[in-house]
Amino acid sequence: MNKAECMKIWKHEENQSFKGWDFSYISKRYTEEALPWDYTGTVKALMGNKKMLDMGTGGGEFLLSLQPEAGITFATESYPPNIELCKMVLPGHGIEISAVDNDEMLPFENNFFDLIINRHESFCAKEVHRILNQGGKFVTQQVGGKNNKELSKLLLGEYPSIIDMNFNLENTVKELTEAGFNVINQHEFFPRIRFYDIGALVFFARIIEWEFPDFSVERCFDQLFELQQKLEKDGYVESMGHRFYFEAMKE
Repeated sequence: MNKAECMKIWKHEENQSFKGWDFSYISKRYTEEALPWDYTGTVKALMGNKKMLDMGTGGGEFLLSLQPEAGITFATESYPPNIELCKMVLPGHGIEISAVDNDEMLPFENNFFDLIINRHESFCAKEVHRILNQGGKFVTQQVGGKNNKELSKLLLGEYPSIIDMNFNLENTVKELTEAGFNVINQHEFFPRIRFYDIGALVFFARIIEWEFPDFSVERCFDQLFELQQKLEKDGYVESMGHRFYFEAMKE
């Protein structure tokens, strides 16, 4: 493709709507290497008839896929558009949604939950410990600080200053232990992420704004066009992800 064609296509991708936390629009246009743990399976095995909190539920898509018990399931969210979406969807399934803007002040009583789950949401270990019952479990999968860092630097010319490169399994386990948790299972992995067209990358980078701050097609066009040439040669553009996972118990 020439530059004019690329600009037209990529601007179209940049302006695509996005709702909740649903990447199905590009699901067949990029792949992420499978993780060596099963977050979903672990959560389902632990749920039972337990009072559960889903931290950072997004649009509630993942939580609803678990078919949780009505009346004993709660969710938090901080992104205003998602909060409004959740208010329209979750109460009809017997799920209470709370808007939060401070990880250190969650709107729940001490020892309130039997199970707390968290997929890619920030948290304060001491606050999670406070609202969890004795013997309760905290299960989370996190995006580490090195996620897409080289791709971000390639597009933006520098590493994003808002990303904490030291956010990893080792440091988080230390924080959890200091908060009073017993970490009973832990893993860390750096999956390969492949984009099979640059339009998918544009859509992705526009949504993940904390990893690609101030990204736009116009600002990063030259870098995107270089990646387009690489893609035409190799069939894909590859990035390195960063994930870690743990199960922790309040003793």
